[in-house]
Amino acid sequence: MPEVAGALSPAAGAIAPCSDQDGELVRLWLHGRPPTTRRAYAGDVGRFLAAVAKPLVAVTLGDVQAYADSLADLAPATQARQLSAVKSLLAFGHRIGVLPVNVGAALRLPKLRSRLAERILPEATVQRLLALEVDPRNRVLLRLAYAGGLRVSELVGLAWRDLQPREDAGQVTVFGKGGKTRTVLLSAATWTELTALRHDAGADDPVFRSRRGGHLDPRQVRRIVLGAAQRAGLEAKVSPHWLRHAHASHALDRGAPVHLVAATLGHASIATTGKYAHARPSDSSSRYLAV
Repeated sequence: MPEVAGALSPAAGAIAPCSDQDGELVRLWLHGRPPTTRRAYAGDVGRFLAAVAKPLVAVTLGDVQAYADSLADLAPATQARQLSAVKSLLAFGHRIGVLPVNVGAALRLPKLRSRLAERILPEATVQRLLALEVDPRNRVLLRLAYAGGLRVSELVGLAWRDLQPREDAGQVTVFGKGGKTRTVLLSAATWTELTALRHDAGADDPVFRSRRGGHLDPRQVRRIVLGAAQRAGLEAKVSPHWLRHAHASHALDRGAPVHLVAATLGHASIATTGKYAHARPSDSSSRYLAV
């Protein structure tokens, strides 16, 4: 799709032609989001703008509903993602006074079946995945993704100044989703393996270097995780977020308080963390029946 002049850079993604005001609104809405998020959201909004073919100030609830109906052949998760982006943009435009009415507020997103249980790897599988990784950098990356419960963007953004020793172990300070900073304590074994990567790297150098010496790209991390999963004999398309899921589930299984898991993972709500307990319950009334 062609780019709106002055609205987005090519790296952030392009959107369909629209008014200068709409382009500026989209630029403001995307500001501060991670590059991968900007690209995805720009694409979602671009499809919407191309479909309605009118300025956002003239868009009606009927237009939004008609667009939602046009997505009926897509998977429910894809529908929900694209419509969520549209609703977010319209709500933002109304909140800052550019749009007189938030016409997307009344639109209901499709209900999604939770697939979380399918994405939680058993502890033995995670340990096998780590053990079969022979590259030192990649093995530490996988270990930290699991042990710290870090997101991909948090992993690739780490510099050595973000690591501090704590007695015989250490901690990592993470700049996470929503611009929130949190600190995650690491075990002595994880800390030792992590700091062994440093060599002569400076405080501002990336913890996980690319071949060119800069920060790894998130796509490289996804390839590393998928390759490790395939070596471990997993047929599923495992992503880095599966290691974060495993951290949450395994910590709860081992008795970690839900509020502590939420704080470690940077969840905005304990309800989000509680989904892991529902995905892998420790008990069920079905076990009390005589069948």
